[in-house]
Amino acid sequence: MKAKPNPVKNPYFAGTILGVVLFAAFALTHSGLGASGAIARIHVAFTKLFWPSHVDCVGTFATMGAGDHNALDHASIFLLLGTFAGGMLSAWLNGRMKVEVIKGPKITKVQRLIFALLGGIIMGYGARFARGCTSGQALSGGAVLSLGSWAFMFSVFIGGYAIAYFVRRLWAD
Repeated sequence: MKAKPNPVKNPYFAGTILGVVLFAAFALTHSGLGASGAIARIHVAFTKLFWPSHVDCVGTFATMGAGDHNALDHASIFLLLGTFAGGMLSAWLNGRMKVEVIKGPKITKVQRLIFALLGGIIMGYGARFARGCTSGQALSGGAVLSLGSWAFMFSVFIGGYAIAYFVRRLWAD
């Protein structure tokens, strides 16, 4: 008999825990939550391995890894690793650890993966363009009442609702 996965957590409890983690991140690291900063730092570290002079010439790269400064020496790297490890541990403990492609009945797995890849590329570009990912902008920027972060957050929701009208047929029975 296959074990039934545990039910999801109460969203109010999860939101409260997220708020505590955000407050702890501000208190301990003097920066908020976000993943794109860590991914950018990993990008700088890899670029520095193969083309160190390029890192010194590009302004956004130089602030993270110019000279002998290690781009990976930042709290956001540990936050990214902890998020990944915590998500894996939670999935395993709650019986949800499996490889699957969740899709609607009117779309193939390949199409779903292509759309996910395209969406990830667009969000990644948008995160670099907006100088922060959705978690960094909405959670951290929103928590400190940054007008740009609130505008970004509302734009993401409006964009999501606008595109949902066109793709919802792919998920309907």
